Amino acid sequence: MKIIRDLNEITEPFPNACVTIGNFDGVHLGHQLLFEEVVQRAARCGGTSVAMTFDPHPLQILRPDGIKLISTCDQKAELIEHAGLDVLVIIPFSMKFAGISADFFVDEILLQTIGVKELVIGYDYAFGKGRGGNIDFLKNQGEEKGFSVTVVEAHYENDMLVSSTKVRELVSEGRMADARVLLGRYYQIRGEVQLGKQRGGKEIGFPTANLHIDREDLITKMGVYVCQVICEGKCYGGVLNIGVNPTFGEERLVAETHIFDFDQDIYGKPIKVNLLRFLRGEQKFSGIAELSTQIAKDVEQAKEILIQQQKELTISCGEQFNR
Repeated sequence: MKIIRDLNEITEPFPNACVTIGNFDGVHLGHQLLFEEVVQRAARCGGTSVAMTFDPHPLQILRPDGIKLISTCDQKAELIEHAGLDVLVIIPFSMKFAGISADFFVDEILLQTIGVKELVIGYDYAFGKGRGGNIDFLKNQGEEKGFSVTVVEAHYENDMLVSSTKVRELVSEGRMADARVLLGRYYQIRGEVQLGKQRGGKEIGFPTANLHIDREDLITKMGVYVCQVICEGKCYGGVLNIGVNPTFGEERLVAETHIFDFDQDIYGKPIKVNLLRFLRGEQKFSGIAELSTQIAKDVEQAKEILIQQQKELTISCGEQFNR
């Protein structure tokens, strides 16, 4: 998949461009239906399948309190590539860009720059200044200017509307199984392993790989999770604690992962952590001995769950390395 981060890089319109537009935060099952429709339509007409998105997310610019993102831009691009698109156009979003009209977007960007022949959008999509580019507007523009518009209707799984808003809600509540249903995969955090207090191995008996969590990011319910860790081409089971270490009176938010059957030095190296199931909330213990005893119980419970889910975890690992 070709990734374009500046519209000026596009020197001529794409052949028979079949296009979808959206923020695609999380690349959930609803987004995947859009991509599937675009890829199929492009294949039928021998055209180019194109996804257009924005970075940063428009609400990070337009809302004073921003928005909690399910995925980073890099993760989003990785997932879109896995969906089989030919081209991903990432438009830098700014207040200036927010001020352009829906007519300008259609004429100058969709038609002149991209060369849209078929447009596929979600049931609730709108764009441009004042969200003037709604579905009726796009259908009228398509009839007038020679491109078709297909609207993909709302999608439900287990009576839940598949949407980024719903996924954020589920993640913040620690409902990882339900989040997985809407995403079509496990919810994942990722980053470089950082040097922590080094209490895990020396004092507590359970060494951890630590990831910094920004309070502006989407934060799961604080506590302990069964997890799957992807590191240097291999998958491992583990337990993850997201919180502030109340036993030690700290306030810095951190994700600490004890990786099973693992003793490598991975400081500064990237890892991915899939959150499988919430085990318990974060607790304040009387001291290291009580904390260590509880972690041992968490590890035992997590290993039992991982054995029960071994088949689907093996599939999940294969999917990670095929991206």
